[in-house]
Amino acid sequence: MSALKVAEPVFPAPRIDSVPTSDTWESHTARSVTRWGRAGAVISVVGELDAANAGELAEHVHHCATSCQWLVLDLSDLEFIGTAGFSALRNIVDRCADTVTYCTTVPGPAVSRLLRICDPANALPTTSSVAEALSEVPGLRRVH
Repeated sequence: MSALKVAEPVFPAPRIDSVPTSDTWESHTARSVTRWGRAGAVISVVGELDAANAGELAEHVHHCATSCQWLVLDLSDLEFIGTAGFSALRNIVDRCADTVTYCTTVPGPAVSRLLRICDPANALPTTSSVAEALSEVPGLRRVH
């Protein structure tokens, strides 16, 4: 009788040290590039975020966030965002809060317009630039 061997998972959860330095996501109208740091990521999104692709982006961000202690979502170059995009952002922020992952967004003009309508209480965490967002990351080591 042979011993039963338990197989290792084919795709184990990535550790931040093993995550690639860049990762992309694309849809018909939007694209993101992920730049990885030692314990987190900056995800920059360009194009248009609407009902057709907001859920896909949210899933991509959730996948990336599983390897992060901090996450900056750079939306400064987004040309359009619909209400489905706002729902996706709320979902991303809520899931990061559930896992105690520091998360903030950097809105551009399109996102700022939407936030004035959908988030008048400023509940969604925002910062004015990626540099400012990174300066607020808890425990992030500064190099001068």
